[in-house]
Amino acid sequence: MTTVRVALASLPFPETPADSVARASAAIARAGTEGAQIICFPECYVPGYRGLGHSPPPPDGAFLERAWAACAEAAAAANVAVVLGSERIVDGVLAATAVVIDASGQQLGFQDKVQIDPDEEGTYSPREGRRVFTVGALTFGIVICHEGWRYPETVRWAARRGAQVVFHPHFSAAEPGSYRPTTFADPANSFHEKAVLCRAAENTCYFASVNYATAGSPTTSAIARPDGTLLAYQPYGEAGLLVADLDLAAATGLLASRARSST
Repeated sequence: MTTVRVALASLPFPETPADSVARASAAIARAGTEGAQIICFPECYVPGYRGLGHSPPPPDGAFLERAWAACAEAAAAANVAVVLGSERIVDGVLAATAVVIDASGQQLGFQDKVQIDPDEEGTYSPREGRRVFTVGALTFGIVICHEGWRYPETVRWAARRGAQVVFHPHFSAAEPGSYRPTTFADPANSFHEKAVLCRAAENTCYFASVNYATAGSPTTSAIARPDGTLLAYQPYGEAGLLVADLDLAAATGLLASRARSST
């Protein structure tokens, strides 16, 4: 049996871009002490998501390069691979992205957000293309927020190409008067956490969703098993690392492979 330990970084919204790098670096170091082989951060954690009441400073390509280098240094020191929710400027437009760094500190590439929420139009631009990444025994894909909740084919694409887990960086924040869940996938809550279970079950892969730690959040960080059952979740609004061991043999991708689809 091959087991991979993963960590999801449920962190408070950063106070500044510099704070986002400091918090991310500290989380990477802690993941190393917890024995994790890979850690995933929420959507656009560096420098912080633009929207839902938050307005980080204007995009700064030079800052982003320095931030990615600092996180790569932390990854190498901790011997932990990193899926860092970030943003990047491509062809003069701003994209939400995840930069992938291996445990030696080498940058493996990006997975940009392909489908954006209508509320993000004018802030982030949709990009094209998907890929899977491999670190050690683990092959994985990445779907970012909206595209994982509402577009099942994004997860299927990765599972059909060998991904044993699909990471799902996102940001969901409480709205005025909204229900404040305390139990994962509470029937009184929105559909979003049920989608976490569905994405895993319909593709026979793990699905690992990671959110910021904010008060009253309608979703929390969680990992669903390939049979669609819940493996673990982070207490709502509580900052910390959600650490879990994944049995890769269970992630067969069987149902994804049987889908009659070109994706």
